[in-house]
Amino acid sequence: MTVNNFRFDQEGLNRFFGPLESKIMDILWEGNEKSIKDVQQKLENEKPLNFNTVMTVMNRLVDKNILTKRVEGRTSLFKPVKTKEDFISDQSKKLTDNLLDEFGGLVVNHMLDSLNEVDDRLLLKLEQKIEQLKKGRK
Repeated sequence: MTVNNFRFDQEGLNRFFGPLESKIMDILWEGNEKSIKDVQQKLENEKPLNFNTVMTVMNRLVDKNILTKRVEGRTSLFKPVKTKEDFISDQSKKLTDNLLDEFGGLVVNHMLDSLNEVDDRLLLKLEQKIEQLKKGRK
């Protein structure tokens, strides 16, 4: 599963999805399979949405392999293919790999420059990871 449009000017899930897709994914990541009607009703707490609009977006997410769809009787039930954490991890890894492939060391330098404001625990994890990489090369 790959999201092809990364939006640098957005935040959170809106970097990977359109606004309605993001809201739908947040609802589905709450847990348990949900029908289109379930999702539509949750979305309507914010503003009225047409059932067909929600259905179209959810089916497109199935086509993109972001959601799975299971039919039970006359009801289609949807759930995410991956957890939110796994999805974000996969997408950030792909983005990092693409940046490294295209821009190499420049990207690493910028990432290191960004560490000025990072938590000390993250720095420790990075140091450990670098040591593991060094040992693997010997």
